[in-house]
Parts: sequence; C-alpha cells; structure tokens
Amino acid sequence: MSFTLFSDTRLALARDSLAGLSVGDALGSQFFVPGRHPADLAAGKLPPPPWEWTDDTEMACSVVAALADAGRIDRDALAAAFAERCEPYRGYGPGAVTILRLIRTGTPWPVAAASAFDGQGSCGNGAAMRVGPLGAWFADSTTRAAAQARASAEVTHAHPEGIAGAVAVAVAAALATRARLDGYRPAPDRLLAAVAALLDPGSEVHRGVRRAVELLGRPLPAVVDALGNGSRVTAQDTVAFTLWVAAVHLDDYPAAIRACVEAGGDVDTTAAIAGAVVAAHTGVGTPGGVPSEWLAAREPLPDWLD
Repeated sequence: MSFTLFSDTRLALARDSLAGLSVGDALGSQFFVPGRHPADLAAGKLPPPPWEWTDDTEMACSVVAALADAGRIDRDALAAAFAERCEPYRGYGPGAVTILRLIRTGTPWPVAAASAFDGQGSCGNGAAMRVGPLGAWFADSTTRAAAQARASAEVTHAHPEGIAGAVAVAVAAALATRARLDGYRPAPDRLLAAVAALLDPGSEVHRGVRRAVELLGRPLPAVVDALGNGSRVTAQDTVAFTLWVAAVHLDDYPAAIRACVEAGGDVDTTAAIAGAVVAAHTGVGTPGGVPSEWLAAREPLPDWLD
C-alpha cells in the first residue's frame, strides 16, 4: 500500500512512539534503584510513581520538536537544541556532556562530534536511543527515515557504528508504524531482514541485526550472550538486542519492556529503544499497547515540547 502522511498524522504517530520510548526509559531506570528486581515487574508489581525519565527522553523530545517545527532534521538547529536543553543530572554520559558543552560554547557540531574518543567519534547508543519517533514520523518512506536518522545522529555521533545504530532503529520504527497503518503484524524475521537491508553490510550493527534473525525462538539469556544488553553502552551491543526484543514482542509493549528489564545492562536505554519501536506499532492505551497506568506513572514530558 502506497500512501503519503499529513503532518498532523506524522506528529500523532511520532508521539505514540515517544510515549513508548519515554515510559520504557522511565520505567527501566527504576531498576537501577537498589532493592528493585526484574521479578517484581514480571509479577505485576510496579515501582511507585513518579518514574523520572533520563537523557534518552530529553533528547528524543528535541527530535520530535525539530520534526514538528520543520518536518525534517535541520542538523544545526538540532545540535543547538540538544546543547541548550541538556540537563546533565538526567544521566548523560561524560562524552555526551563534553560534546554538548563544546557546541553550547560555540564549537561547530561537526568539530565537536568528531573530537570524541580521540578523534574516532562516538559509537555509543545515544543516537539510537532518541530516534524511534523519527522513524514513526517517516513511516511512508524507509529510505527517508534512514537518511533523516543519519542526519539526526551526525550532530553527536561521528563514528559509523553510532550512525548505523540510529538508522537501524529508525527503519525498524518506520516499518512498525507502516505495518500498523496497513493493519498487519510483520513476522519477526521479515522485520529484522528489512532493517538489515538498509544498513551498511560492513558494520557491526548490520551483522548484529542479521545475527538477531538467527536467534529468533531462542531464550532471552542466549540472546543476551550473543548480542549484548547495552552494558557497554555502544550501538554494537545495544541495537541488535533491542530490535530482537521489538520484533518478537511487536504487539505486546509490556512484554517488550519486561524482556529488557530481565536482560539487565543499560536497561533504561534498551527499554527506550524497544519501547519506541513497539509503541509505534501498538499505540497507547490499546490492547498490547503502552498501558495507560504506566503512562500516568511517568514523569510529565518537558513543557517546551508542547
């Protein structure tokens, strides 16, 4: 089915994905608190609200605001927005804080991004964690979703793997949204293969997504052993795992978040990525979607987003 989306529809779809991202981020971050256990969530015992969101959500809100304003990614404007809105206490990594400080004090973003990690650029999972709503926005074109994801990543992540991670997540979210609009649930292997087809075949992220296809039907611990769980905070050990979770649980948002929590590692970010992709397909307050109770427990999003 071929179609073109109007801007208000794009924004509604992106906001659904953002809801899934922010709830996953906020709920996942609760499991860094001593005394909280994944078994509690599996048993239906939720942490007490409010659930505070982290840098994942703050940066994703800037991406959505940029799209609402211009309909595309203006890299200069997005870099400035990231830098001005950065609240370091939200859990930003030291590398991100340094890059955003450089941008805020006048360093051009290409120079700031390229300076990370002794000139290699960041291959961290930060570009991937914030990009799901962008994929939902561009549900009518995976090619454009990939190009715009690249643009959104480049302002902070100069390393090819960091960029590939963002492209993979955005394409997955675009495909998930497209399937929602077309009224079907794509098979996990087909979804992952379609994502891999738009990635640089020489990248580790591409190899990870291809490996994720081979791991369908395997138990969660085996998948974590093979793909990682974000504990190294790189795109390479985060993205393939989160897309495996999203592909397997595409019609069951709570199950996707429970899988990320059970896997451990960088739980707020894995839950944010998987949550963004799944919510792009399920929506909010629907059967299998983001539970209204969970959304109410999440800290309100920043006022500037409205």
